Amino acid sequence: MEQTSYCLFETPLGPCGIAWKEPATCPLSPVVTFIQLPEATRGLTEKRIAGRSGARKARLIPAGIAGIIKKIQNHLHGDLQDFQDINLELDGVGPFGRQVYEEARKIPAGRTMTYGALARKINRPTASRAIGQALGKNPIPLIIPCHRVLASGNKSGGFSAHGGVTTKARLLAIEGATLGTPATIKSKRDLLQAVALLIKQDPRLAGCLTRPIEFRLRPDHSPCATLIEAVVHQQLSPKAASTILGRVMDLYPGSKIPDPAELQKTEDERLRKAGLSKAKIKALKDIATKTLDGTVPSSEKIVSLSNEEIIKRLTSIYGVGQWTVEMMLIFNLGRVDVLPIGDYALRKCMSEVLGLKEVPTPKQAEILGDLWRPYRTVAALYLKNLKDLRNLYPTDKSKREGCDGN
Repeated sequence: MEQTSYCLFETPLGPCGIAWKEPATCPLSPVVTFIQLPEATRGLTEKRIAGRSGARKARLIPAGIAGIIKKIQNHLHGDLQDFQDINLELDGVGPFGRQVYEEARKIPAGRTMTYGALARKINRPTASRAIGQALGKNPIPLIIPCHRVLASGNKSGGFSAHGGVTTKARLLAIEGATLGTPATIKSKRDLLQAVALLIKQDPRLAGCLTRPIEFRLRPDHSPCATLIEAVVHQQLSPKAASTILGRVMDLYPGSKIPDPAELQKTEDERLRKAGLSKAKIKALKDIATKTLDGTVPSSEKIVSLSNEEIIKRLTSIYGVGQWTVEMMLIFNLGRVDVLPIGDYALRKCMSEVLGLKEVPTPKQAEILGDLWRPYRTVAALYLKNLKDLRNLYPTDKSKREGCDGN
């Protein structure tokens, strides 16, 4: 007969509880059945885990459970852990809930996902509300990281543990993620703080992280203006692109950027004479259309959107790819956790600095970059030393695929 037991243990958040079963067939491999985050007092924490798990207080703690407790303690001290290898028992959880929990467990520390994105991951795009309800009943928080699932706009959504969204925010802060407005680089001090943490997380970066870089934000450029400039620069040298952009702007005297409604009404032939190709004219007019319908957010609204939401919206525009949007996230918004894995030059630098035999594929680069969360932007900037990334939209192939520095 399986025995369900529990114990309490100390963490930086306060006393937590864990319940487990020791299968009769394999008593040395206990299975976690319940995690209790801290209540207002230690007594309430113990009462809650004993009542909800139906377990008895353990006299001895199995080595397997002791190891899990240590991982949780280390994680909450800021030494982030991966809990995906921990065996869980989810008796009473239906197929839908199990599917939600399985997908949530794949979200790495320092990263978040919206209810809507999680719904799409499990091929249930209209199930956001049901997903929220399933996560609200999560019996094994932290190991099933429901705190990493947010509402749209990077808003907290709900959290059923004691302390509610405050506890959720604390868990995310430990992992380097935030609620509300996403974290940004605002000053040289922000860069240096990130550098210090990156050196601890991956000493292989130390050589390139000690070299000085320049980093200048362009917060004065609206999303619409940035996209127009990016499209004009595609496949052209900076000098040629600047000339054509100037001709386009001459069509709209007195404006810093074309008014979207005016751009929509401009005859294609006039734009063609300014030097734009048919594809670029189509792209610019799609930017105008999607600015007017709200797909392209205003400067005021975009700062509150997640990276995922911005990429989703802007890559729906004809002629705008993910790399272009990632450059906007870095140089216009100063987002701290962007790794443009589609950039061959960056991946080549990664191979040199990390001592790899071959240039990693985008997928391999994404996996390698997980170690640098939540400061992947800073790692990318120092890896490239801005020699490619400083020119906001280098689209000439030699510029995109070259690697002039570490």
